[in-house]
Amino acid sequence: MNKKRSENLFVFACLAPAVILLFIFMFIPTLNVFRMSLYKMGGITNRKEFVGLANFKDLLHDVNFLQAMQNSIAIIVMVMLFTIILAVLFAALLQRGDFKGKNFFRIIFYIPNILSIVVIAGIFGAIYEPTNGLLNTFFHAVHLDALAHKWMGEPKIVLYSVIFALVWQAIGYYMVMYMASMAAIPPDYYEAASLDGATEMQMFWQITFPLIWNNIRTTLTFYIISTINLSFLFVQIMSNGGPNGNTEVFLNYMYKQAYSNGAYGYGMAVGVVVFLFSFVLAGVVNKITDREVYEF
Repeated sequence: MNKKRSENLFVFACLAPAVILLFIFMFIPTLNVFRMSLYKMGGITNRKEFVGLANFKDLLHDVNFLQAMQNSIAIIVMVMLFTIILAVLFAALLQRGDFKGKNFFRIIFYIPNILSIVVIAGIFGAIYEPTNGLLNTFFHAVHLDALAHKWMGEPKIVLYSVIFALVWQAIGYYMVMYMASMAAIPPDYYEAASLDGATEMQMFWQITFPLIWNNIRTTLTFYIISTINLSFLFVQIMSNGGPNGNTEVFLNYMYKQAYSNGAYGYGMAVGVVVFLFSFVLAGVVNKITDREVYEF
Protein backbone atom coordinates (compact mmCIF):
# COMPACT_ATOMS: atom_id res chain seq x y z
CA MET A 1 0.00 0.00 0.00
CA ASN A 2 1.55 3.26 -1.10
CA LYS A 3 1.66 6.35 1.08
CA LYS A 4 -1.02 8.25 -0.90
CA ARG A 5 -3.53 5.41 -0.60
CA SER A 6 -2.91 5.00 3.11
CA GLU A 7 -3.46 8.73 3.64
CA ASN A 8 -6.75 8.55 1.73
CA LEU A 9 -7.90 5.59 3.83
CA PHE A 10 -7.00 7.44 7.01
CA VAL A 11 -8.97 10.52 5.89
CA PHE A 12 -11.93 8.32 4.92
CA ALA A 13 -11.85 6.52 8.29
CA CYS A 14 -11.85 9.84 10.12
CA LEU A 15 -14.67 11.37 8.07
CA ALA A 16 -16.89 8.31 7.66
CA PRO A 17 -18.50 8.34 11.16
CA ALA A 18 -19.38 12.04 10.91
CA VAL A 19 -20.72 11.66 7.35
CA ILE A 20 -22.83 8.64 8.33
CA LEU A 21 -24.31 10.46 11.34
CA LEU A 22 -24.97 13.54 9.21
CA PHE A 23 -26.70 11.40 6.59
CA ILE A 24 -28.86 9.56 9.14
CA PHE A 25 -29.84 12.46 11.39
CA MET A 26 -29.83 15.41 8.95
CA PHE A 27 -30.12 14.39 5.31
CA ILE A 28 -32.75 11.65 5.64
CA PRO A 29 -35.02 13.60 8.07
CA THR A 30 -34.83 16.66 5.78
CA LEU A 31 -35.94 14.57 2.81
CA ASN A 32 -38.77 13.14 4.93
CA VAL A 33 -39.97 16.66 5.77
CA PHE A 34 -40.16 17.45 2.03
CA ARG A 35 -41.97 14.15 1.39
CA MET A 36 -44.50 14.56 4.22
CA SER A 37 -45.31 18.12 3.11
CA LEU A 38 -46.98 16.58 0.05
CA TYR A 39 -49.52 14.67 2.17
CA LYS A 40 -52.55 15.47 4.27
CA MET A 41 -51.87 13.51 7.42
CA GLY A 42 -51.99 13.53 11.20
CA GLY A 43 -49.07 13.06 13.50
CA ILE A 44 -50.46 10.04 15.37
CA THR A 45 -52.16 7.71 12.86
CA ASN A 46 -50.72 6.28 9.63
CA ARG A 47 -53.65 7.56 7.58
CA LYS A 48 -52.47 9.96 4.91
CA GLU A 49 -53.65 11.32 1.59
CA PHE A 50 -51.36 12.55 -1.16
CA VAL A 51 -52.32 16.15 -2.01
CA GLY A 52 -49.25 17.29 -3.94
CA LEU A 53 -48.62 21.03 -3.59
CA ALA A 54 -52.03 21.73 -2.04
CA ASN A 55 -50.50 22.43 1.37
CA PHE A 56 -48.25 25.08 -0.13
CA LYS A 57 -51.17 26.66 -2.00
CA ASP A 58 -53.10 26.85 1.26
CA LEU A 59 -50.14 28.59 2.90
CA LEU A 60 -50.37 31.42 0.37
CA HIS A 61 -53.90 32.17 1.58
CA ASP A 62 -53.31 31.46 5.27
CA VAL A 63 -53.52 34.83 7.02
CA ASN A 64 -52.02 33.45 10.23
CA PHE A 65 -49.02 32.03 8.38
CA LEU A 66 -48.47 35.29 6.52
CA GLN A 67 -48.52 37.15 9.83
CA ALA A 68 -46.02 34.65 11.28
CA MET A 69 -43.82 35.19 8.23
CA GLN A 70 -44.03 38.97 8.65
CA ASN A 71 -43.15 38.69 12.33
CA SER A 72 -40.22 36.38 11.58
CA ILE A 73 -38.76 38.71 8.96
CA ALA A 74 -39.13 41.70 11.30
CA ILE A 75 -37.38 39.81 14.11
CA ILE A 76 -34.54 38.60 11.86
CA VAL A 77 -33.86 42.07 10.42
CA MET A 78 -34.09 44.00 13.68
CA VAL A 79 -32.19 41.47 15.82
CA MET A 80 -29.47 41.22 13.18
CA LEU A 81 -29.02 45.00 12.83
CA PHE A 82 -29.08 45.81 16.54
CA THR A 83 -26.88 42.86 17.50
CA ILE A 84 -24.24 43.66 14.88
CA ILE A 85 -24.11 47.35 15.81
CA LEU A 86 -23.97 46.77 19.56
CA ALA A 87 -21.62 43.77 19.41
CA VAL A 88 -19.11 45.62 17.20
CA LEU A 89 -19.39 48.75 19.36
CA PHE A 90 -18.81 46.90 22.64
CA ALA A 91 -16.05 44.78 21.10
CA ALA A 92 -14.22 47.91 19.94
CA LEU A 93 -14.61 49.59 23.34
CA LEU A 94 -13.38 46.55 25.27
CA GLN A 95 -10.55 45.81 22.85
CA ARG A 96 -9.29 49.32 22.15
CA GLY A 97 -10.55 51.17 25.20
CA ASP A 98 -8.25 51.99 28.09
CA PHE A 99 -10.23 51.83 31.31
CA LYS A 100 -10.40 49.77 34.48
CA GLY A 101 -12.64 46.75 34.72
CA LYS A 102 -12.41 45.65 31.06
CA ASN A 103 -12.25 41.96 31.98
CA PHE A 104 -15.21 42.38 34.32
CA PHE A 105 -17.35 43.83 31.53
CA ARG A 106 -16.27 41.08 29.16
CA ILE A 107 -17.62 38.51 31.63
CA ILE A 108 -20.83 40.47 32.22
CA PHE A 109 -21.57 40.75 28.50
CA TYR A 110 -20.91 37.06 27.89
CA ILE A 111 -23.02 35.73 30.78
CA PRO A 112 -26.34 35.78 28.79
CA ASN A 113 -24.83 33.44 26.23
CA ILE A 114 -24.10 30.70 28.79
CA LEU A 115 -27.57 30.83 30.32
CA SER A 116 -30.32 28.47 29.23
CA ILE A 117 -33.03 29.91 26.99
CA VAL A 118 -35.58 28.88 29.60
CA VAL A 119 -33.68 30.85 32.25
CA ILE A 120 -33.46 33.92 30.02
CA ALA A 121 -37.17 33.70 29.22
CA GLY A 122 -37.86 33.46 32.97
CA ILE A 123 -35.68 36.52 33.62
CA PHE A 124 -37.50 38.61 31.05
CA GLY A 125 -40.83 37.27 32.26
CA ALA A 126 -39.96 38.76 35.65
CA ILE A 127 -38.75 41.99 34.04
CA TYR A 128 -41.86 42.40 31.88
CA GLU A 129 -44.41 41.34 34.53
CA PRO A 130 -46.96 44.20 34.46
CA THR A 131 -47.70 44.48 38.18
CA ASN A 132 -44.47 43.78 40.07
CA GLY A 133 -42.02 43.48 37.17
CA LEU A 134 -38.64 45.20 37.35
CA LEU A 135 -39.26 47.48 34.37
CA ASN A 136 -42.65 48.85 35.43
CA THR A 137 -41.53 49.10 39.05
CA PHE A 138 -38.60 51.27 37.93
CA PHE A 139 -40.84 53.55 35.86
CA HIS A 140 -43.23 53.98 38.78
CA ALA A 141 -40.34 54.71 41.14
CA VAL A 142 -39.05 57.55 38.93
CA HIS A 143 -42.59 58.85 38.34
CA LEU A 144 -42.68 57.89 34.67
CA ASP A 145 -45.97 56.02 34.93
CA ALA A 146 -46.81 56.74 31.30
CA LEU A 147 -43.95 54.47 30.20
CA ALA A 148 -45.27 51.46 32.15
CA HIS A 149 -46.96 48.90 29.88
CA LYS A 150 -48.12 45.34 29.67
CA TRP A 151 -44.97 44.45 27.76
CA MET A 152 -46.10 40.96 26.76
CA GLY A 153 -49.78 41.82 26.47
CA GLU A 154 -50.04 44.87 24.23
CA PRO A 155 -50.07 44.00 20.49
CA LYS A 156 -48.15 47.13 19.46
CA ILE A 157 -45.11 46.52 21.65
CA VAL A 158 -45.02 42.79 22.38
CA LEU A 159 -42.87 41.98 19.32
CA TYR A 160 -40.30 44.59 20.36
CA SER A 161 -40.19 43.06 23.83
CA VAL A 162 -39.22 39.71 22.31
CA ILE A 163 -36.67 41.39 20.02
CA PHE A 164 -35.00 43.12 22.98
CA ALA A 165 -34.65 39.80 24.81
CA LEU A 166 -33.12 38.15 21.72
CA VAL A 167 -30.62 41.00 21.24
CA TRP A 168 -29.64 40.90 24.92
CA GLN A 169 -29.00 37.18 24.69
CA ALA A 170 -26.91 37.34 21.50
CA ILE A 171 -24.64 40.36 22.00
CA GLY A 172 -22.04 38.63 24.19
CA TYR A 173 -21.40 35.73 21.83
CA TYR A 174 -20.82 37.86 18.74
CA MET A 175 -18.92 40.47 20.72
CA VAL A 176 -16.35 37.83 21.69
CA MET A 177 -16.03 36.76 18.03
CA TYR A 178 -15.41 40.33 16.91
CA MET A 179 -12.96 40.93 19.74
CA ALA A 180 -10.96 37.91 18.58
CA SER A 181 -10.76 39.39 15.09
CA MET A 182 -9.75 42.79 16.44
CA ALA A 183 -7.06 41.26 18.64
CA ALA A 184 -5.46 39.70 15.56
CA ILE A 185 -4.96 43.10 13.87
CA PRO A 186 -1.28 44.13 14.15
CA PRO A 187 -0.90 47.08 16.56
CA ASP A 188 1.58 48.64 14.13
CA TYR A 189 -1.36 49.73 11.98
CA TYR A 190 -2.85 51.76 14.80
CA GLU A 191 0.52 53.21 15.80
CA ALA A 192 1.19 54.37 12.23
CA ALA A 193 -2.32 55.86 11.95
CA SER A 194 -1.91 57.59 15.31
CA LEU A 195 1.37 59.16 14.17
CA ASP A 196 -0.46 60.46 11.11
CA GLY A 197 -2.97 62.17 13.41
CA ALA A 198 -5.91 59.80 12.97
CA THR A 199 -8.58 59.80 15.68
CA GLU A 200 -9.96 56.62 17.28
CA MET A 201 -13.12 56.95 15.19
CA GLN A 202 -11.12 57.28 11.98
CA MET A 203 -8.98 54.27 12.91
CA PHE A 204 -12.12 52.26 13.56
CA TRP A 205 -13.65 52.99 10.15
CA GLN A 206 -10.40 52.85 8.18
CA ILE A 207 -8.60 49.98 9.93
CA THR A 208 -10.73 47.96 12.36
CA PHE A 209 -14.01 47.70 10.46
CA PRO A 210 -12.52 46.74 7.04
CA LEU A 211 -10.23 44.13 8.60
CA ILE A 212 -13.01 42.42 10.60
CA TRP A 213 -15.56 42.68 7.78
CA ASN A 214 -15.02 39.09 6.67
CA ASN A 215 -15.85 37.91 10.20
CA ILE A 216 -18.96 40.09 10.30
CA ARG A 217 -20.03 38.74 6.92
CA THR A 218 -19.61 35.17 8.14
CA THR A 219 -21.65 35.78 11.28
CA LEU A 220 -24.57 37.16 9.25
CA THR A 221 -25.53 33.59 8.34
CA PHE A 222 -25.34 32.66 12.03
CA TYR A 223 -27.66 35.56 12.84
CA ILE A 224 -30.29 34.34 10.39
CA ILE A 225 -30.27 30.68 11.44
CA SER A 226 -29.93 31.30 15.18
CA THR A 227 -32.62 34.00 15.22
CA ILE A 228 -35.10 31.71 13.47
CA ASN A 229 -34.43 28.96 16.02
CA LEU A 230 -34.17 31.11 19.16
CA SER A 231 -37.21 33.23 18.32
CA PHE A 232 -39.28 30.03 18.38
CA LEU A 233 -38.02 29.13 21.85
CA PHE A 234 -38.49 32.64 23.24
CA VAL A 235 -41.98 32.97 21.79
CA GLN A 236 -43.01 29.47 22.85
CA ILE A 237 -41.96 30.14 26.45
CA MET A 238 -42.78 33.82 26.85
CA SER A 239 -45.98 34.40 24.85
CA ASN A 240 -46.90 31.24 22.88
CA GLY A 241 -47.51 33.47 19.86
CA GLY A 242 -49.93 35.84 21.59
CA PRO A 243 -51.60 38.14 21.94
CA ASN A 244 -53.68 37.52 18.81
CA GLY A 245 -50.72 36.05 16.92
CA ASN A 246 -48.63 39.22 17.21
CA THR A 247 -45.53 37.23 18.20
CA GLU A 248 -46.24 34.15 16.11
CA VAL A 249 -43.13 33.09 14.17
CA PHE A 250 -42.36 30.45 11.55
CA LEU A 251 -41.43 27.56 13.78
CA ASN A 252 -43.99 28.39 16.45
CA TYR A 253 -46.74 28.24 13.82
CA MET A 254 -45.31 25.02 12.37
CA TYR A 255 -45.28 23.40 15.82
CA LYS A 256 -48.91 24.36 16.48
CA GLN A 257 -50.11 23.05 13.13
CA ALA A 258 -48.20 19.77 13.33
CA TYR A 259 -48.59 18.87 16.99
CA SER A 260 -51.51 20.88 18.39
CA ASN A 261 -53.92 20.97 15.46
CA GLY A 262 -53.01 17.53 14.10
CA ALA A 263 -52.26 18.87 10.60
CA TYR A 264 -48.86 17.18 10.37
CA GLY A 265 -48.48 17.45 6.60
CA TYR A 266 -49.45 21.11 6.69
CA GLY A 267 -46.91 21.73 9.46
CA MET A 268 -44.20 20.03 7.40
CA ALA A 269 -45.08 22.33 4.49
CA VAL A 270 -44.35 25.25 6.81
CA GLY A 271 -41.05 23.56 7.67
CA VAL A 272 -40.13 23.31 4.00
CA VAL A 273 -40.85 27.02 3.52
CA VAL A 274 -38.67 27.86 6.54
CA PHE A 275 -35.88 25.64 5.20
CA LEU A 276 -35.93 27.26 1.76
CA PHE A 277 -36.37 30.75 3.18
CA SER A 278 -33.31 30.33 5.41
CA PHE A 279 -31.10 29.18 2.54
CA VAL A 280 -32.32 31.82 0.10
CA LEU A 281 -31.97 34.63 2.65
CA ALA A 282 -28.49 33.48 3.67
CA GLY A 283 -27.48 33.33 0.00
CA VAL A 284 -28.86 36.80 -0.72
CA VAL A 285 -27.14 38.33 2.32
CA ASN A 286 -23.89 36.56 1.40
CA LYS A 287 -24.07 37.97 -2.13
CA ILE A 288 -24.97 41.51 -1.05
CA THR A 289 -22.17 41.69 1.50
CA ASP A 290 -19.54 40.29 -0.84
CA ARG A 291 -16.54 42.60 -1.15
CA GLU A 292 -12.78 42.46 -1.42
CA VAL A 293 -11.22 40.87 1.66
CA TYR A 294 -8.47 42.94 3.23
CA GLU A 295 -5.56 40.90 4.58
CA PHE A 296 -2.76 41.71 6.98
